[in-house]
Order: sequence, then C-alpha cells, then structure tokens
Amino acid sequence: MRRVWPAARNAASAAIIRDDEEALTTAIIRLATTYGRYGYRRITALLRVEGWRANLKRVYRIWRREGLKVPQKQPKRGRLWLNDGSCIRLRRSAPAMSGAMISSRTRRKTAGRSAC
Repeated sequence: MRRVWPAARNAASAAIIRDDEEALTTAIIRLATTYGRYGYRRITALLRVEGWRANLKRVYRIWRREGLKVPQKQPKRGRLWLNDGSCIRLRRSAPAMSGAMISSRTRRKTAGRSAC
C-alpha cells in the first residue's frame, strides 16, 4: 500500500493575489505622501477609517515592497525666545582670552588654557 503525503496547507494560498491589492497599494501611497510623518501603523488606522479591510501585516508587507520610509525626526533647535515671547540674546559672560595671551602664559609655564 502506497502512502500519499498531504500538501502543506499554505502552499495553495501562497500564489493567491487579492484583486484589491493594486487599489490598496495606491491608497497606501496616497496616504503616505499626504501624511509624510505617519508610519505603517497609523496608515493602517486611516485605511480602516476609509473602509478598507486591511490588517497591519498586510499594510506592512506593501509598505516594505514599495520602499516607503518615514523620515528621521529632526533634532530640536536651540531657541532664542522665552515662553512669554520675548527674545534674548546669547552673550558670553566673560571676555574670551586672545591667542597672544595664551601663548605668553604657556611660555612662562604658568597655568593657562591651551589653544584649541
């Protein structure tokens, strides 16, 4: 008697491509270009609001296939104003030492800062 091994359950579903894949891809790209700082999780929530039945893994797969990325967050810049709206100027509290003063102090072997 010959024994036949059953095929894997996921072998038949691997080749199936959904008919709404292209429309979902265009919707993901449209939302990603509109909301540039949103990632695939937030885009999935927006798709569900629009009425799409797409889970997180499917959106992530399309996101990676299309090469979409969220830009890196820029660092906070130094602020020149206070909370009340007034502007302050950043000034040194003490005058800086000149190069001539530094070189004369180092020749005399006294304590002093080195030139950077």
